[in-house]
Amino acid sequence: MKRVLVTGGAGFIGRALVARLLELGHRVVVVDDYSNSSPESLDEVRGHAGLEAIVVGDLKDPVILKRVFDAPYDLVFHLAASIRVQDSIDDPRTTFDNDVTLTFNVLEACRQQYFAANGVEVGAPFHLDEVAPRLLDRRPRLVFTSTCMVYDRAFGAALIEESHPTRPASPYGASKIAAENLVLSYGHSYGLSVAVARPFNTYGPFQKSNLEGGVVSIFLANALAGRALNVKGDGTQTRDLLYVDDCARFLAMLGLSTAFEADGLVVNAATGVDVSIAALAGIIAGADVPVAFVAHDHPQAEIQKLCGSNAKAERLLGFVPEVNLADGLKRTRAFLASRV
Repeated sequence: MKRVLVTGGAGFIGRALVARLLELGHRVVVVDDYSNSSPESLDEVRGHAGLEAIVVGDLKDPVILKRVFDAPYDLVFHLAASIRVQDSIDDPRTTFDNDVTLTFNVLEACRQQYFAANGVEVGAPFHLDEVAPRLLDRRPRLVFTSTCMVYDRAFGAALIEESHPTRPASPYGASKIAAENLVLSYGHSYGLSVAVARPFNTYGPFQKSNLEGGVVSIFLANALAGRALNVKGDGTQTRDLLYVDDCARFLAMLGLSTAFEADGLVVNAATGVDVSIAALAGIIAGADVPVAFVAHDHPQAEIQKLCGSNAKAERLLGFVPEVNLADGLKRTRAFLASRV
């Protein structure tokens, strides 16, 4: 049993991860400011014996940061972040603060706890080789949840592997890659046990179905209401759609692996199968709901092809997605229909 912190634990992926960790028998602390979520998203786990605390607040606030890191964690899953590409284009500073500054705060809190637990003075000259033997037994582990939106444009049939060049098309992607590099640098400089997860396009129950949501939930909500599905651009852009429970299972496997095979590495979570947005709209709309093609609100940040390789995750962790697109759409539609 581990003591685990999940930042952004009330969010779309965070809540699924929290449920998974509790199911596995770990003690979990959640922190979330509800800017991209709501208290109701944690109703299913509220009262669980393993849920140690739900802290409402922003980890950029020193008071909240100190409160959350009042005692050491064995494992930290860092998911708290801005989530909308368009917001990052309209207001890049907020996205930078939420994705980079906040990540720095979490890393520093982990480092200070780590050093204090091992008698290393924060601020004193630090040489990892000299102190590593006494640090390794008690080092915390941090898994940072990034995004496939950090990758450069891809073409053809080849899957996007972790070695694919990064070239973010938006301040959102740029902030994520900056945070990734911060995380990896703390592994190299201080010996923290870190890994970077790059999930592809995650969908499923509890994802927002308004303009801040993912394309699947938006399309399904509109179809249930009999409204036209609006495809941005020509609809030829593709997405690799990963069901949220699979994403949560991947993150748990990444963080809890016994030997931490992915220590210091970047790992995709993907299905290896993509679908065009136009085709997705047709599947969801069926014969009864119209599909319309509309102007794109941020064409300069559009990524034409997203289809990831899951080979590394399968090789290191044994992770293979279990929910195919047809089943995932069915489950998500049923969830949304139950909320109408």
